[in-house]
Amino acid sequence: MLKNWAMIGLATGPKGHVIVTDMDIIEKSNLNRQFLFRPWDVQKTKSSTAANAVKTMNPSIKITPHEDRVGPETENIYTDDFFVNLDGVTNALDNVDARMYMDRRCVYYRKPLLESGTLGTKGNIQVVIPNLTESYSSSQDPPEKSIPICTLKNFPNAIEHTLQWARDQFEGLFTQVAENVYQYIHDPKFIERTLKLPGIQPFEMMDSVKKALVDDCPQKFEDCITWARNLFQDNYSNQIRQLLFNFPPDQTTSSGALFWSGPKRCPHPIDFDISNSAHIDYIEAAANLRADMYGLKQNSDRASIVKMVSDVKVATFKPRSGVKIAVTDAESQANSDTMEESAVQHIIDALPSAGNLNKCKIKPLDFEKDNDSNFHIDFIVACSNLRAENYLIPPADRHKSKLIAGKIIPAIATTTSLVVGLVCLELYKLAHGYKSLDKYKNGFVNLALPFFGFSEPIGAPKNKYYDTEFTLWDRFEVEGEITLQQFIDHFKNKFNLEITMLSQGVCMLYSFFMPPAKRKERMVLPMSEVVKRVSKKKIPSHVKALVLEICCNDADGEDVEVPYVRYTRPGP
Repeated sequence: MLKNWAMIGLATGPKGHVIVTDMDIIEKSNLNRQFLFRPWDVQKTKSSTAANAVKTMNPSIKITPHEDRVGPETENIYTDDFFVNLDGVTNALDNVDARMYMDRRCVYYRKPLLESGTLGTKGNIQVVIPNLTESYSSSQDPPEKSIPICTLKNFPNAIEHTLQWARDQFEGLFTQVAENVYQYIHDPKFIERTLKLPGIQPFEMMDSVKKALVDDCPQKFEDCITWARNLFQDNYSNQIRQLLFNFPPDQTTSSGALFWSGPKRCPHPIDFDISNSAHIDYIEAAANLRADMYGLKQNSDRASIVKMVSDVKVATFKPRSGVKIAVTDAESQANSDTMEESAVQHIIDALPSAGNLNKCKIKPLDFEKDNDSNFHIDFIVACSNLRAENYLIPPADRHKSKLIAGKIIPAIATTTSLVVGLVCLELYKLAHGYKSLDKYKNGFVNLALPFFGFSEPIGAPKNKYYDTEFTLWDRFEVEGEITLQQFIDHFKNKFNLEITMLSQGVCMLYSFFMPPAKRKERMVLPMSEVVKRVSKKKIPSHVKALVLEICCNDADGEDVEVPYVRYTRPGP
């Protein structure tokens, strides 16, 4: 994108300027799909390196690199003044959440947005024009097809299943548990909120906290080895033995067919072998991740790991009668609907007081696929391939495992070039200031077919209250500090709308059903003060306007859909 802009002379005029932001650093894997990075740029910041590269191509381009993530946490940097001074926004993002955030910003500030993306040989562009088109968030792709839980848990038949199971293991063992512990320590209402969860979730969450803080809390690296060895035994031997106890290899269904047939592969347990490198790979990765989570010193010495794990005593397992194993997701849901409250209370009683755990160092690990030294991919590969061995599924090497587990679809430079070229064509039209839908084109391409499809952008859907039409680009404007009562009266007198509910973010500021005493107290307060009291937070100094959502009734008492309110606060 930046290369094309430099070549067409964008931001070379007296008022032109490009601001590019990216918080990432350049990885070696970026070199085959980026035009501005070279081998000596690895580990440098992407935005600064790209900016310097395009300045070499065209010294007249005025470009400023930033290294900030654009999101709610940086709205003190990308403020009202920042967006007001922009002529437009171009996205080159890699996730839907970031795209939707930028889309909301562009709609709020009424700025044109050029949205694009690639997926292997596929590419698309979307033009978002203020007061003219729908926004990026107006439509959504259908959800990705997920793997049934029972397939992952007990009946995998493809390497994709075992890799997803390994990813779930990583999240459950090294991310979610630590997050639960953090909330238990720092959130006084954590237990109260957890007990309201449905099914057996309260038991599972509190049990994970108890194991992390009491039963399995490591004091030294050897404890992490012991934990990893027992985890190996449970995952690859004990659970499989229990599964085969419930459903023996010769088990038949009610119709007389073999239970273990079709997509169901009959598993076999794995006995831990100190001389098997795959087994030691698992122990090494799991133990080091556990140590990292608890702030303990890690150990990559294979010889010492082998010695430590050989000293671990593992309890003998015997399959138990009465254990329910769900065959379908419906059975799994039914099994999770019941829980004994006494069991949860017993766990809570055994937990140490949160006040005594302020120095606890446990931290969640966020999965990072591009760092080969953090044991993340090592764990995924070992965890998945051992699971595959249980079910006689062909294993995947590190590269394939990384692609599937990281949900990586290799980027193709040809697709990127084509999509960026199409974006630049729409940029020319924006620069000309065209206001007609038929001048612009959204596009979808698939170079593998090949297929090239173009269509006019969809116009912004229109809504109506009384005789007033509005779209997602419209809003009510209220300027200057007024009280809540004056705010409500303003809409009644000017628009003949009765506000029944008023909210800001997740905070309910006013509702027709709130207690009379509370309503009377808030009615005389300035709007900014109401927001501060209800949210229990100060309004940051860079926030010049508040976004308020209102529910209204018309003169006939019927609900009507109306735009949001931009409440501009008085200046300092």
